[in-house]
Amino acid sequence: MKKNLNLKKILTVCTAMVLAASAQAQQTPPPNDPVTLRVNVFRGASNLPIYMAQEKGYFARRGITLQMFFTPNSTQQRAGLAAGSFEIAHAAVDNTVAMIEVAKADAVIVAGGDGGMNEVLVRQDINKAADMRGRTYVVDAPNTAYALIGRKIFKDAGLKEGQDYKIFPLGGSEARTKGLDTPEGAATLLNPPWNFLAKERGAKSLGRTIDLFGPYQAQGVFVMRPWAAANGPALERYLAAYIEGCRAAQDPAERTLALNVLKRDLKLSDQVAEMTYTELMTKGSGLAPNCAFDMQGFRNVLALRAEIEGQWGGKAPEPERFLDLSFYNRALGHARP
Repeated sequence: MKKNLNLKKILTVCTAMVLAASAQAQQTPPPNDPVTLRVNVFRGASNLPIYMAQEKGYFARRGITLQMFFTPNSTQQRAGLAAGSFEIAHAAVDNTVAMIEVAKADAVIVAGGDGGMNEVLVRQDINKAADMRGRTYVVDAPNTAYALIGRKIFKDAGLKEGQDYKIFPLGGSEARTKGLDTPEGAATLLNPPWNFLAKERGAKSLGRTIDLFGPYQAQGVFVMRPWAAANGPALERYLAAYIEGCRAAQDPAERTLALNVLKRDLKLSDQVAEMTYTELMTKGSGLAPNCAFDMQGFRNVLALRAEIEGQWGGKAPEPERFLDLSFYNRALGHARP
């Protein structure tokens, strides 16, 4: 009897050791083989985790040379990713859904980022959404991401698209900020720092989209699925550095550095940098802890696309078909605190 107990004890210890070794193996990062990664982004505050990861050397210590490119609009970004002009894109993840469902491109979302931090910005003579009758809503692309939120808000205000108001695809946030200076640009959605800069130029806000629409998975990371399959270790290392950059951006001890980075890389005044940083730290709409993916927010993304674009017969599909968070989850296991 005693021998059996000792044998069981030995087996239990051995099993625990095997499990521990397995867990340890799962947390071991890939080798830091030198790699150059081309990353395409919009110019804006959502890039702070990338900027901080560059500033702190998180990419470099993983053997990653980062080449960062700015896109003028999401149409060019989606086409460029599909064509292999760059490996990684950061933008509203609804762009990935559009790539998959509309362009039939084999893209996939691999990480989250933030909730968008958007406001509905309008000209001074507009006091409510219904005042957009006879006016123009300027967007990046009319059938993706933030444009759909505005279309939903105007729909709920009783306005019919194409009949009561027009949509004009003007491009990224910088272009739309300037577009509000023209009579044609009566409303748009903007996030930091562009919402603050637009208000400095005379625009006013009808409210934050998180209050007008609800939680939304906005900025995230997406790639082509075949590239991810062939370059998993490099993607995992990139995401680990990105997670660490996100942590640094949200670390109160790094606040001064984060503000300096925002001022330098986005050419902001002290006041606009402070307001931008505050928005980035705002729970629900700002940066997610570890730049994690917001599943409920993404369900809202899909529901919005189903309603406004009429895709999937008006019924949103399950999120998993657009996601592969395995690279992120492995990266999270070895990202440094």
